[in-house]
Amino acid sequence: MTSRKFVLFDVDGTLMDAVANQRRVWHAWAAHHGLDGDEVYAVALRTRPVETFAAVAPGQDPDACLALLHSLEDEDVRSGTYAAFDGAAALLRALPADRWALVTSNYEHRVRGRFERTGLPLPSLIVDAASVSEGKPSPAPYLLAAGKLGAGPSDCLVVEDAPSGVRSGLDAGMTVWTVNTPGPAEGSHRHFASLAAAADDILAFAGPA
Repeated sequence: MTSRKFVLFDVDGTLMDAVANQRRVWHAWAAHHGLDGDEVYAVALRTRPVETFAAVAPGQDPDACLALLHSLEDEDVRSGTYAAFDGAAALLRALPADRWALVTSNYEHRVRGRFERTGLPLPSLIVDAASVSEGKPSPAPYLLAAGKLGAGPSDCLVVEDAPSGVRSGLDAGMTVWTVNTPGPAEGSHRHFASLAAAADDILAFAGPA
């Protein structure tokens, strides 16, 4: 008997094109503190927010820094312009409903807001930043998603765009494919230039409903 297969998607950069939004939010945050937006955003791309605050605004209260960032991100969900990557909606609708989930470093209410605005279908399971004490690149988020779906790591496909997410999936013992980047992140098992290019193979991995 063939075991059931599951697909675990990252969100930003994988299903949703939010690069411009992230840049805009960080530039607004930087302007509030009188900092150069490009310099702050360059740091934010490679570190978690708390580490970004420590690097670019060491004299500021990190809790206040985070509160402002969250406020700006929530406003962007309400008023920003978002776009799903080509093929995302059709792919998610074609997958068996009980065999895919979202695993994101963002927060669930923002993901839901973005998906509702772009018309993407939502799964029954979203593992977000509040779900785990350690985010990517720790394997904890993907292992939690697999556990909640009743899946073994070897039966899960992780679809990612970022090196930290790739590491998270690999350390969880899962198959990892990368999309929407010029080349694969280190360790990824397969790479596709776009999500649309990967869609048929993702559906083949998941198998029939």
